[in-house]
Amino acid sequence: MTGRYEVYRAALPEVCDADPSRMVFTADAEGRCEVFTWDAAALRARQVTDRPHGTLHGAIDHDGNVWWFDEDDHGTGRWRFQPFAGGPDLPGLLGVPEGEPRGLAVSADAVVAMGLGTDRSTTVHIGPRGATAREVTRVDGHATLSGITRDGHLVALSAAAGSARAVTVLAADGTPHAVLAGDGAGGRLWSLGFAPVADRVELLLVRECNNRYALASWSPVVGTVTHAWCTFDTEITARWHPEGHSILVRQDRYGRSILHRVHLAERTVEPVPTPRGTLLDAAPRTGDDVHYLWTDTATPPRMISTAGTALPPAPGAGAQVPGEHRDLWTPGPDGPVHSLLSLPDGQSRPVPAVFLVHGGPADHDRDAYDGVVHSLVASGFAVVRVNYRGSTGYGPRWRRAFGEGVGLTQVADLAAVRADLVERGVVRADAVGLWGTSWGGYLVLLALGVQPTLWQAGVAVKPVADCAATHRTTTPALRALDERLFGGTPDEVPERYERSSPLHYAAAVRAPLLVVAASRDVKCPPGQVRDYLTALHHADVRHESMWLDTGHDGYEGDDHVAVLRRAVVFLDRELRRRRRHRAAAPQTPRSDRAGDTGRVRLPASAGQGTTHTERSSCHAEGHHPERPARG
Repeated sequence: MTGRYEVYRAALPEVCDADPSRMVFTADAEGRCEVFTWDAAALRARQVTDRPHGTLHGAIDHDGNVWWFDEDDHGTGRWRFQPFAGGPDLPGLLGVPEGEPRGLAVSADAVVAMGLGTDRSTTVHIGPRGATAREVTRVDGHATLSGITRDGHLVALSAAAGSARAVTVLAADGTPHAVLAGDGAGGRLWSLGFAPVADRVELLLVRECNNRYALASWSPVVGTVTHAWCTFDTEITARWHPEGHSILVRQDRYGRSILHRVHLAERTVEPVPTPRGTLLDAAPRTGDDVHYLWTDTATPPRMISTAGTALPPAPGAGAQVPGEHRDLWTPGPDGPVHSLLSLPDGQSRPVPAVFLVHGGPADHDRDAYDGVVHSLVASGFAVVRVNYRGSTGYGPRWRRAFGEGVGLTQVADLAAVRADLVERGVVRADAVGLWGTSWGGYLVLLALGVQPTLWQAGVAVKPVADCAATHRTTTPALRALDERLFGGTPDEVPERYERSSPLHYAAAVRAPLLVVAASRDVKCPPGQVRDYLTALHHADVRHESMWLDTGHDGYEGDDHVAVLRRAVVFLDRELRRRRRHRAAAPQTPRSDRAGDTGRVRLPASAGQGTTHTERSSCHAEGHHPERPARG
């Protein structure tokens, strides 16, 4: 790989309400994600943060102050701010303990509300900007601060969307005003913020009901209203227009995006024209301006303003992705399985293929630029991205379809798509590999053990390798996700965890395997990965490992490019340069040293210097941007 490699967060700049020419965004800074300001009038950017491991969270308030979360290596820290033009770094609130960021909201009157979390609970602190705060509520488990009224009198807190306390509206002194319930897995509820106006209080909601998604709202006067006339068959997210009477809805549907403008009083829904592809983000702005971040598989992300507002420059990605990009639909027991297929230029006979397996599971692969796809296609591989059952973007029934069991349902879909492509003469049956991160890495390990004759190589990055051990040592939010998927804890349903655990099938693996793990990963902890590697060693499975001295979600380009190089070289060796006698080949040396990324030993892989768009962490289930998915 040659050329510069950049880190890129798939998000639009945040815009100052009082002065829309002032914006805050995240961008690459020498291989790290950092916070910048953008002055649209002067066409000038200024770097605000410069931290050794990057800065992920940034915002701008009504007065133009720039906010960011100053976190340590473990993801805990405090919010700070400084004036838009620069100045001293100031604490957002005084007297607030360190914690994980779980939402920031600043009213037009400079009332600040912060959500901060620990492994066990979430607290909300409120106070004037830069002054002493008070804790107004503490709840068990994971919750997210989702909004504040313009006058700072009310805040909204979101918990598990299917729980009895899915959304809680609190006064600034902590007094509950309303507790809004979801209705289990089939009737979840999400909060998307208060109307940005001074003349009324109205909280925007999305409700899942009757296998569709409906806009809803809450107000102190009429309570909760579900707008049954405004429903969508696949996942949505939504934002208020600045005038507070219409809503911009972004819908994820079949791997692509659709924009709608909804007028609540008139009860109308009108399309907002956008190019075919994916909108990684979309936001209504003053007047009829809409900012959106568009991409497709062949084109790096572009920031677009429908009114021609000058937005920050796009990342320095290279030319369009080479090759041919098309859709594939494969028959399946719960309906056709949709895949995004990318083929090398000039392909006339079956070629080696890599299945890129997305994480989540409540996520999906999009018709969107991906640096991994770019590198693999440029290296001569076909790339297959499968939106298996459990993915978002295909409706609630598809997301809940786990009929064969957790993980086993998904690997069955991978196998069906593989068979379809082999039958069509697109890919070589003897040269098909898997590559996934987080929950996608889990599916790679599971597929290699359950279907050992189908796959010829695997790359698993920061995976779940032992379901029960991960449940015991991961975060509370992910333990809750496991219990929902499996129907209980490992003590309650041990056979389900074992049946879906890659460790249970480790001795059956035949394909060579590259496992990448992180020594400070709290979502997919390193201990269970080491146990899996030990099982591979005892079974004489040919494998190698690579350790990163990071957590689960990294912001540094060096780590991403190191993994990319290692994986592409590995797959090239195993799939494109077939060994004459696989069984006689010696076991590939492993590195078990935490922090050994293997960078100095790796030759450059094919492909161009490109932009990393954080496959495993930048996309959430459409209307719930802080879902506890593993990847």
